Amino acid sequence: MRVSKEELFNLMKDKLQKAGLKEEAAADISDVLTFADHRGIHSHGAVRVEYYAERIAKGGITSDPEYKFEKTGPSTAILDGDNGPGHQVAKQGMEHAIEIARDNGVSVVGMTNISHSGALGYFVEQAAKEDMVAISVCQSDPMVVPFGGTEPYFGTNPIAFSAPTNDERIITFDMATTVQAWGKVLDARSKGNDIPDTWAVNDKGEPTTNSRDVHALVPVAGPKGYGLMMMVDILSGSLLGLPHGVHVSSMYKDLTAGRQLGQLHIVINPAYFTDVNQFKRQLSTMLDELKEQTPAPGFTEVNYPGERGKMRADKYDEEGIEIVDEIYDYLVSDDIHFDRYHGKNRFAE
Repeated sequence: MRVSKEELFNLMKDKLQKAGLKEEAAADISDVLTFADHRGIHSHGAVRVEYYAERIAKGGITSDPEYKFEKTGPSTAILDGDNGPGHQVAKQGMEHAIEIARDNGVSVVGMTNISHSGALGYFVEQAAKEDMVAISVCQSDPMVVPFGGTEPYFGTNPIAFSAPTNDERIITFDMATTVQAWGKVLDARSKGNDIPDTWAVNDKGEPTTNSRDVHALVPVAGPKGYGLMMMVDILSGSLLGLPHGVHVSSMYKDLTAGRQLGQLHIVINPAYFTDVNQFKRQLSTMLDELKEQTPAPGFTEVNYPGERGKMRADKYDEEGIEIVDEIYDYLVSDDIHFDRYHGKNRFAE
Protein backbone atom coordinates (compact mmCIF):
# COMPACT_ATOMS: atom_id res chain seq x y z
CA MET A 1 0.00 0.00 0.00
CA ARG A 2 1.31 3.43 -0.96
CA VAL A 3 -0.08 6.69 0.39
CA SER A 4 0.87 10.32 0.08
CA LYS A 5 2.73 12.07 2.87
CA GLU A 6 -0.31 14.23 3.57
CA GLU A 7 -2.71 11.28 3.70
CA LEU A 8 -0.47 9.34 6.07
CA PHE A 9 -0.13 12.34 8.37
CA ASN A 10 -3.89 12.86 8.50
CA LEU A 11 -4.69 9.18 9.07
CA MET A 12 -2.32 9.00 12.03
CA LYS A 13 -3.48 12.33 13.44
CA ASP A 14 -7.13 11.25 13.29
CA LYS A 15 -6.39 7.93 14.96
CA LEU A 16 -4.50 9.58 17.82
CA GLN A 17 -7.31 12.08 18.33
CA LYS A 18 -9.79 9.21 18.52
CA ALA A 19 -7.58 7.71 21.22
CA GLY A 20 -7.95 10.90 23.29
CA LEU A 21 -5.25 13.39 22.31
CA LYS A 22 -5.93 17.01 21.53
CA GLU A 23 -5.39 18.05 17.93
CA GLU A 24 -2.06 19.88 18.47
CA ALA A 25 -0.45 16.94 20.27
CA ALA A 26 -1.81 14.45 17.73
CA ALA A 27 -0.37 16.62 14.95
CA ASP A 28 3.05 16.85 16.63
CA ILE A 29 3.28 13.07 17.03
CA SER A 30 2.07 12.47 13.48
CA ASP A 31 4.61 14.94 12.12
CA VAL A 32 7.48 13.01 13.74
CA LEU A 33 6.07 9.65 12.61
CA THR A 34 5.59 10.93 9.06
CA PHE A 35 9.17 12.25 9.09
CA ALA A 36 10.32 8.70 9.84
CA ASP A 37 8.18 6.87 7.27
CA HIS A 38 8.94 9.52 4.63
CA ARG A 39 12.63 8.69 4.98
CA GLY A 40 12.12 4.94 5.00
CA ILE A 41 12.62 4.61 8.77
CA HIS A 42 9.47 2.51 9.03
CA SER A 43 10.47 1.17 12.44
CA HIS A 44 9.62 4.59 13.90
CA GLY A 45 6.65 5.50 11.76
CA ALA A 46 3.07 4.29 11.36
CA VAL A 47 3.93 0.90 12.87
CA ARG A 48 3.94 2.67 16.27
CA VAL A 49 0.49 4.27 16.08
CA GLU A 50 -1.49 1.35 17.45
CA TYR A 51 0.74 1.17 20.53
CA TYR A 52 0.53 4.92 21.14
CA ALA A 53 -3.25 4.94 20.66
CA GLU A 54 -3.82 2.15 23.13
CA ARG A 55 -1.50 3.68 25.71
CA ILE A 56 -3.20 7.07 25.35
CA ALA A 57 -6.64 5.51 25.67
CA LYS A 58 -5.57 3.65 28.82
CA GLY A 59 -4.09 6.75 30.45
CA GLY A 60 -0.45 5.69 30.17
CA ILE A 61 0.22 8.88 28.19
CA THR A 62 -1.35 12.03 29.65
CA SER A 63 -3.82 13.37 27.10
CA ASP A 64 -3.83 16.92 28.51
CA PRO A 65 -0.42 17.40 30.18
CA GLU A 66 0.82 20.49 31.98
CA TYR A 67 4.39 21.09 30.83
CA LYS A 68 6.72 22.91 33.21
CA PHE A 69 9.78 24.66 31.78
CA GLU A 70 12.48 25.85 34.20
CA LYS A 71 15.71 27.67 33.40
CA THR A 72 18.34 26.27 35.78
CA GLY A 73 21.22 28.43 34.52
CA PRO A 74 22.17 30.74 31.64
CA SER A 75 22.48 27.81 29.22
CA THR A 76 20.61 25.02 30.99
CA ALA A 77 16.98 24.10 31.52
CA ILE A 78 14.55 21.30 32.38
CA LEU A 79 11.23 20.66 30.67
CA ASP A 80 8.97 18.39 32.75
CA GLY A 81 6.69 16.57 30.33
CA ASP A 82 4.05 15.48 32.86
CA ASN A 83 3.98 12.09 31.13
CA GLY A 84 2.78 13.75 27.94
CA PRO A 85 3.51 12.64 24.36
CA GLY A 86 7.28 12.37 24.09
CA HIS A 87 7.32 13.65 20.53
CA GLN A 88 5.68 16.92 21.52
CA VAL A 89 7.83 17.37 24.63
CA ALA A 90 11.05 16.72 22.70
CA LYS A 91 9.97 19.10 19.95
CA GLN A 92 9.23 21.89 22.44
CA GLY A 93 12.44 21.09 24.33
CA MET A 94 14.43 21.62 21.13
CA GLU A 95 12.64 24.92 20.50
CA HIS A 96 13.77 26.08 23.95
CA ALA A 97 17.29 24.76 23.36
CA ILE A 98 17.59 26.66 20.08
CA GLU A 99 16.43 29.88 21.70
CA ILE A 100 18.91 29.53 24.57
CA ALA A 101 21.80 28.69 22.23
CA ARG A 102 20.95 31.67 20.05
CA ASP A 103 21.41 33.95 23.09
CA ASN A 104 24.21 32.13 24.91
CA GLY A 105 26.14 30.09 22.35
CA VAL A 106 25.32 26.68 23.79
CA SER A 107 22.41 25.03 25.55
CA VAL A 108 21.69 21.82 27.39
CA VAL A 109 18.01 21.07 27.90
CA GLY A 110 16.78 17.98 29.69
CA MET A 111 13.27 16.60 29.25
CA THR A 112 11.90 14.54 32.11
CA ASN A 113 8.81 12.38 32.63
CA ILE A 114 8.13 11.87 28.94
CA SER A 115 6.89 8.93 26.89
CA HIS A 116 8.53 7.42 23.81
CA SER A 117 9.57 10.25 21.46
CA GLY A 118 10.27 8.44 18.19
CA ALA A 119 13.02 9.26 15.69
CA LEU A 120 15.57 11.62 17.26
CA GLY A 121 16.69 12.78 13.83
CA TYR A 122 13.57 14.94 13.64
CA PHE A 123 14.59 17.00 16.66
CA VAL A 124 18.23 17.58 15.77
CA GLU A 125 17.16 18.68 12.29
CA GLN A 126 15.04 21.36 13.97
CA ALA A 127 18.32 22.92 15.11
CA ALA A 128 20.17 22.40 11.82
CA LYS A 129 17.42 24.29 10.01
CA GLU A 130 18.23 27.22 12.34
CA ASP A 131 21.97 27.05 11.46
CA MET A 132 22.83 25.25 14.70
CA VAL A 133 24.54 21.98 15.53
CA ALA A 134 22.64 19.58 17.78
CA ILE A 135 23.03 16.31 19.65
CA SER A 136 20.14 14.45 21.26
CA VAL A 137 20.19 11.31 23.41
CA CYS A 138 17.34 9.35 24.95
CA GLN A 139 17.06 6.33 27.24
CA SER A 140 14.75 3.37 26.69
CA ASP A 141 13.68 0.28 28.58
CA PRO A 142 16.10 -2.65 29.05
CA MET A 143 16.26 -4.95 26.04
CA VAL A 144 19.99 -5.19 25.34
CA VAL A 145 22.49 -7.59 26.86
CA PRO A 146 25.63 -5.79 28.10
CA PHE A 147 28.90 -6.84 26.45
CA GLY A 148 29.85 -10.11 28.11
CA GLY A 149 26.41 -10.52 29.75
CA THR A 150 23.36 -12.70 29.17
CA GLU A 151 20.37 -10.66 30.44
CA PRO A 152 18.99 -7.32 29.21
CA TYR A 153 20.13 -4.31 31.23
CA PHE A 154 20.23 -1.14 29.06
CA GLY A 155 17.89 0.04 26.33
CA THR A 156 18.70 0.74 22.69
CA ASN A 157 19.55 4.28 23.93
CA PRO A 158 19.80 6.23 20.65
CA ILE A 159 22.09 9.12 19.72
CA ALA A 160 21.37 11.70 17.00
CA PHE A 161 23.49 14.51 15.53
CA SER A 162 22.73 17.13 12.89
CA ALA A 163 24.56 20.05 11.26
CA PRO A 164 23.73 22.48 8.43
CA THR A 165 25.56 23.14 5.16
CA ASN A 166 25.36 26.16 2.88
CA ASP A 167 23.01 24.35 0.49
CA GLU A 168 19.89 22.21 0.91
CA ARG A 169 21.82 19.26 2.36
CA ILE A 170 21.57 18.55 6.10
CA ILE A 171 23.96 16.14 7.80
CA THR A 172 21.87 13.94 10.09
CA PHE A 173 23.20 10.98 12.00
CA ASP A 174 20.65 8.95 14.02
CA MET A 175 21.52 5.59 15.50
CA ALA A 176 20.61 3.14 18.19
CA THR A 177 23.56 1.94 20.28
CA THR A 178 22.55 -1.59 19.33
CA VAL A 179 23.39 -3.29 16.05
CA GLN A 180 19.81 -2.50 15.11
CA ALA A 181 16.88 -0.67 16.72
CA TRP A 182 14.07 -2.67 18.34
CA GLY A 183 11.66 -0.99 15.94
CA LYS A 184 13.44 -2.77 13.09
CA VAL A 185 12.52 -6.07 14.74
CA LEU A 186 8.90 -4.87 15.00
CA ASP A 187 9.01 -3.89 11.33
CA ALA A 188 10.33 -7.35 10.40
CA ARG A 189 7.60 -8.99 12.49
CA SER A 190 4.88 -6.92 10.85
CA LYS A 191 6.11 -8.12 7.45
CA GLY A 192 6.75 -11.72 8.54
CA ASN A 193 10.46 -11.38 7.75
CA ASP A 194 13.55 -12.89 9.35
CA ILE A 195 16.36 -10.70 10.67
CA PRO A 196 20.16 -10.94 10.26
CA ASP A 197 21.82 -13.14 12.88
CA THR A 198 23.89 -10.15 14.06
CA TRP A 199 20.93 -8.20 15.49
CA ALA A 200 19.76 -10.21 18.49
CA VAL A 201 19.93 -13.32 20.65
CA ASN A 202 17.34 -15.83 21.82
CA ASP A 203 16.67 -16.85 25.43
CA LYS A 204 19.78 -19.07 25.35
CA GLY A 205 22.01 -16.15 24.39
CA GLU A 206 22.46 -17.52 20.88
CA PRO A 207 22.21 -15.42 17.70
CA THR A 208 18.78 -15.75 16.08
CA THR A 209 17.29 -14.92 12.68
CA ASN A 210 13.68 -15.44 13.84
CA SER A 211 12.19 -12.00 14.53
CA ARG A 212 9.62 -13.64 16.84
CA ASP A 213 12.26 -15.46 18.86
CA VAL A 214 14.21 -12.42 20.07
CA HIS A 215 15.12 -12.36 23.78
CA ALA A 216 17.47 -9.37 23.65
CA LEU A 217 19.35 -7.14 21.25
CA VAL A 218 23.15 -6.78 21.22
CA PRO A 219 25.36 -3.64 21.39
CA VAL A 220 26.89 -2.28 18.21
CA ALA A 221 30.63 -3.03 18.00
CA GLY A 222 30.60 -4.99 21.27
CA PRO A 223 32.24 -3.06 24.12
CA LYS A 224 32.10 0.24 22.19
CA GLY A 225 28.34 0.15 21.82
CA TYR A 226 28.03 -1.00 25.41
CA GLY A 227 29.98 2.05 26.57
CA LEU A 228 27.90 4.37 24.38
CA MET A 229 24.58 3.04 25.69
CA MET A 230 25.81 3.49 29.26
CA MET A 231 26.79 7.08 28.42
CA VAL A 232 23.34 7.79 26.97
CA ASP A 233 21.64 6.26 29.99
CA ILE A 234 23.66 8.47 32.34
CA LEU A 235 23.06 11.67 30.34
CA SER A 236 19.33 11.15 29.82
CA GLY A 237 18.53 9.27 33.01
CA SER A 238 20.71 9.65 36.09
CA LEU A 239 21.74 13.21 35.18
CA LEU A 240 18.06 14.18 35.18
CA GLY A 241 17.20 12.34 38.40
CA LEU A 242 15.38 9.55 36.58
CA PRO A 243 15.57 5.72 36.80
CA HIS A 244 18.57 4.06 35.16
CA GLY A 245 19.30 0.90 33.21
CA VAL A 246 17.23 -2.08 34.24
CA HIS A 247 15.00 0.17 36.36
CA VAL A 248 13.61 2.06 33.35
CA SER A 249 9.92 1.16 32.95
CA SER A 250 8.77 -1.27 30.29
CA MET A 251 7.28 0.08 27.10
CA TYR A 252 4.56 -2.57 27.00
CA LYS A 253 4.02 -4.07 30.45
CA ASP A 254 1.58 -1.56 32.01
CA LEU A 255 -0.06 0.82 29.56
CA THR A 256 -1.95 2.62 32.33
CA ALA A 257 1.20 3.99 33.99
CA GLY A 258 3.60 6.79 33.03
CA ARG A 259 7.11 5.84 31.97
CA GLN A 260 9.37 8.60 33.43
CA LEU A 261 11.70 8.54 30.44
CA GLY A 262 14.38 11.18 29.93
CA GLN A 263 15.91 12.89 26.91
CA LEU A 264 18.71 15.45 26.58
CA HIS A 265 19.29 18.03 23.83
CA ILE A 266 22.66 19.74 23.39
CA VAL A 267 22.69 22.65 20.92
CA ILE A 268 25.75 24.61 19.76
CA ASN A 269 25.54 27.94 17.97
CA PRO A 270 28.47 28.06 15.49
CA ALA A 271 28.38 31.87 15.52
CA TYR A 272 29.99 31.80 18.97
CA PHE A 273 32.96 29.80 17.67
CA THR A 274 33.53 30.73 14.02
CA ASP A 275 31.96 32.47 11.05
CA VAL A 276 28.66 30.68 10.42
CA ASN A 277 28.80 30.95 6.63
CA GLN A 278 32.37 29.69 6.57
CA PHE A 279 31.37 26.79 8.81
CA LYS A 280 28.49 25.83 6.52
CA ARG A 281 30.65 26.18 3.39
CA GLN A 282 33.27 23.92 4.91
CA LEU A 283 30.69 21.22 5.62
CA SER A 284 29.41 21.49 2.05
CA THR A 285 32.99 21.11 0.81
CA MET A 286 33.40 18.07 3.05
CA LEU A 287 30.36 16.42 1.46
CA ASP A 288 31.55 17.30 -2.05
CA GLU A 289 34.98 15.79 -1.34
CA LEU A 290 33.38 12.61 -0.04
CA LYS A 291 31.35 12.39 -3.24
CA GLU A 292 34.55 12.63 -5.28
CA GLN A 293 35.98 9.47 -3.73
CA THR A 294 36.13 6.34 -5.85
CA PRO A 295 33.41 4.05 -4.46
CA ALA A 296 34.40 0.71 -3.00
CA PRO A 297 33.34 -2.55 -4.69
CA GLY A 298 29.59 -2.99 -4.32
CA PHE A 299 28.94 0.75 -3.93
CA THR A 300 28.01 3.35 -6.51
CA GLU A 301 28.99 6.38 -4.41
CA VAL A 302 29.84 7.57 -0.91
CA ASN A 303 26.73 8.83 0.89
CA TYR A 304 26.78 11.41 3.66
CA PRO A 305 24.78 10.69 6.86
CA GLY A 306 21.12 11.36 6.12
CA GLU A 307 21.47 11.25 2.34
CA ARG A 308 19.84 7.89 1.78
CA GLY A 309 16.86 9.03 3.84
CA LYS A 310 16.60 12.13 1.66
CA MET A 311 16.75 9.97 -1.47
CA ARG A 312 13.95 7.75 -0.15
CA ALA A 313 11.91 10.85 0.67
CA ASP A 314 12.31 12.12 -2.89
CA LYS A 315 11.23 8.74 -4.23
CA TYR A 316 8.24 8.57 -1.92
CA ASP A 317 7.19 12.06 -3.01
CA GLU A 318 6.82 10.66 -6.50
CA GLU A 319 5.49 7.18 -5.77
CA GLY A 320 3.83 7.50 -2.36
CA ILE A 321 5.05 6.20 1.01
CA GLU A 322 5.06 2.41 1.32
CA ILE A 323 2.93 1.20 4.26
CA VAL A 324 2.17 -2.39 5.26
CA ASP A 325 -1.45 -3.23 4.35
CA GLU A 326 -2.26 -4.36 7.90
CA ILE A 327 -1.08 -1.02 9.30
CA TYR A 328 -3.07 0.93 6.73
CA ASP A 329 -6.18 -1.12 7.54
CA TYR A 330 -5.75 -0.27 11.20
CA LEU A 331 -5.34 3.44 10.50
CA VAL A 332 -8.55 3.65 8.48
CA SER A 333 -10.53 1.56 11.00
CA ASP A 334 -12.29 2.76 14.15
CA ASP A 335 -10.44 0.25 16.35
CA ILE A 336 -8.00 1.07 19.17
CA HIS A 337 -7.42 -2.63 20.08
CA PHE A 338 -7.74 -2.49 23.85
CA ASP A 339 -5.66 -5.13 25.66
CA ARG A 340 -3.60 -5.93 22.56
CA TYR A 341 -0.50 -4.65 24.34
CA HIS A 342 -1.54 -4.34 28.00
CA GLY A 343 0.36 -6.76 30.23
CA LYS A 344 2.65 -7.91 27.43
CA ASN A 345 6.38 -7.89 27.85
CA ARG A 346 8.67 -5.59 25.92
CA PHE A 347 8.83 -8.05 23.06
CA ALA A 348 5.08 -7.98 22.40
CA GLU A 349 3.69 -7.92 18.89
